[in-house]
Parts: sequence; C-alpha cells; structure tokens
Amino acid sequence: MLSTAMMMSARETNRIEMFSDSVFAIAMTLLGFGLAVPAQGHDPLSARLISAWPKYLAFFTSFATIGIVWINHHRLFTHIHRVSHGLFLWNGLLLMFVTLIPFTSGLVAEAIGRDDATTAAAIYSANFVLMTLSFNLLWKHATRYHRLLDRHVTPAMIHRINLQYGFGPLLYLVSFGVAFVSALASMTLNCVMAVFFGLPAFTLADAREHQTSDDADPASG
Repeated sequence: MLSTAMMMSARETNRIEMFSDSVFAIAMTLLGFGLAVPAQGHDPLSARLISAWPKYLAFFTSFATIGIVWINHHRLFTHIHRVSHGLFLWNGLLLMFVTLIPFTSGLVAEAIGRDDATTAAAIYSANFVLMTLSFNLLWKHATRYHRLLDRHVTPAMIHRINLQYGFGPLLYLVSFGVAFVSALASMTLNCVMAVFFGLPAFTLADAREHQTSDDADPASG
C-alpha cells in the first residue's frame, strides 16, 4: 500500500517537472526569436551587429537567468516526495513570471538609448524580482513542516539554502532601484548576477555533503 502511494506521488511530481521543463524550454527558445539578422544598410555588417548589442546583452542575461532557475527548480523537485494544491499554485506562479521574461527582455533591448529606457529596465528587473520571490515562496512551501522534503534534508541544510535563495530577490531589488538612475547599469548588474548565480553554489546536494562531513567531524561544530 505504501509503495503504491509512493509511486503515485512520484508520478505527480514527475508530471509537474515535465510540464515545468516544457515551460522553461519554450521561454528560452522564445528569447532566440528576439535576435534577428541586421537589416540591410550602408554600414558594414560588423557595425550593424555591434549596434545591436542591447539585444545580445538582454538575450544572454535572460537565457542565463532562466537556465539557473531551471537548474534550481530541478534540484528542488528531486527532494519533493508529496505534492499539494499549494505546491501547484506556487509553481504556476513561478512559471508565469518565467514566461514573461521574453517580453520584458525584448522591451528593454528595444528601449536602450531612448528616453523610456529607465522604465523598460525597471520592468525588466521587476520581472526578475517577482520570479525569484515566487521561487522562494515555492521553496518555503515545500519545506514547511517537512511535509514535502525527504528525511535526508535536515533543518540546518534548509536554513543554509534559505539564506542562499533569499539573496536573489534582494539583489534584483537593487537592480530595480538602479534602473531609475541608469538603464544600462541596471542591465549590466542583472548580467553580473546571472553569471554570479551560475557559479557553483550551495545547493541541496552540496548542503547534504557538507552536513555529512560536519556530522563525521566533531571538531567542525
């Protein structure tokens, strides 16, 4: 009976992951549609390509950010063994903000150099704020009362990961504020954060190994 329930639960989490992976893949693919061959003109091709740098910067930043969220999303669901109605809702909220990124990315790429560039950059950063905030809410729901995580994920590990994930919305809030001063500075900051968050981080797997080493070494406590 227990094994049957576990199999049903696994199927439910797998369905969430498969659906979410599809949304992430479509959003990343749509970003590529925002890149177009430069129109014919008197300038050489190299000059026309260079003049389109805002599109390339927005593409790289958005693609990297979605990819990083997808990686963390996958790692999160490797530990979830029971779904709930709330989990569906929080996951759906996250995916909604992910699907907005191609739109806000194109918006800021087209606006750089114009008077309304700061507004577009603020909208772009706000999209990241809401996306990372919704990811944190999904994580908080999954860890509440340890209902959705396997028994190997300890409270100490959860606390460490809470700190890591909590930096996301705060840093993007900084970028949101900077956007009202300089759209280019805000875009650059978002790009830097995409690279930063893409570095080897304190993941669930890393936390588990760290916790194991702490338990094995009494002097480390």
